[in-house]
Amino acid sequence: MKRRTLITATAATLAAPMLRAQTLPNGPVRIIVGFPPGGGTDILARVLAPRLQEMWKLNVIIENKAGAAGVLAADYVAKQPADGNTLLMAHINSHAIAPALQPKLTYNAETDFAPVVLVGVTPNLLVCNSEQPAKTVKDLVALCRAKPGHVTFGSSGPASAQHLALELFKFQAKVFALHIPYRGSGPLITDLIGGQVMYSFETMTAATPHVRGGKLTAVGQTRPQRSKAYPNVPTLAEEGFPGFDATTWYGLAGPGRMSPAIVRRMNEDVNKVLQMPEVVERLGAAGAEDSGGPPERFAEFMKSERSKYAKLVKEAGIKIDS
Repeated sequence: MKRRTLITATAATLAAPMLRAQTLPNGPVRIIVGFPPGGGTDILARVLAPRLQEMWKLNVIIENKAGAAGVLAADYVAKQPADGNTLLMAHINSHAIAPALQPKLTYNAETDFAPVVLVGVTPNLLVCNSEQPAKTVKDLVALCRAKPGHVTFGSSGPASAQHLALELFKFQAKVFALHIPYRGSGPLITDLIGGQVMYSFETMTAATPHVRGGKLTAVGQTRPQRSKAYPNVPTLAEEGFPGFDATTWYGLAGPGRMSPAIVRRMNEDVNKVLQMPEVVERLGAAGAEDSGGPPERFAEFMKSERSKYAKLVKEAGIKIDS
């Protein structure tokens, strides 16, 4: 009897790692980022990837598929095999704004994806280069009114988070400014620093290194409360825009038919990564907050964001070509 118990216990001990391994995909894992290198989505994906690679003993590769403010990458991942080998760095653009602005999307933001985990929510920073004379929200509004159509705002593309923040600003301030779309935050920031475009509601994640380095000036931030990373920069709500709330968020998702066991395992492991002190520090410095939690939390969060932006688009009459 004792020998049988020992054999059973030994077999269970050996089987446990095998069962746990079955909750990971075979072969390398690709995290698809819908923007060029250097933007906030890319930065956070590259914070996660090496730590997941070490944890999973699998190659974790970042693959940039830029275009249509993240929509092309989302469409690509929605059509991949649901084996866990391909994940999406899901984004507010592809999973909340695009469904509100593009009724003919080739994917369903709710049913074609398996939410894994919310990686972070950040304010956008209203930023400009050092050459701009208007470095307060009040002065910027005055400049827009004095020179309608002269003031330029860059974004990472039509229907991006930066674009919607601009449209909300124009709607509430009753001003006209010129929207200049780019193919991601990387090229936008290059031109913003160089003076080819004047302002942007850039993601805090992407803008922070350049603000810290003195190349960009933070004029305002777009969540109702000030971020811990920028305690001295006023919110738009404080500057005369009550209720102004325009965030950017990021999370991991897979194709919609992905195994619940793989989803749970990945969720558990990403949550562990998000609690690592060096990761907490990196995310905190970039203003990324509210990260982690179960897959259901991320699913409910995205649902509420889709509802929020559908209402905004309708009330403000926002068009994708504006």
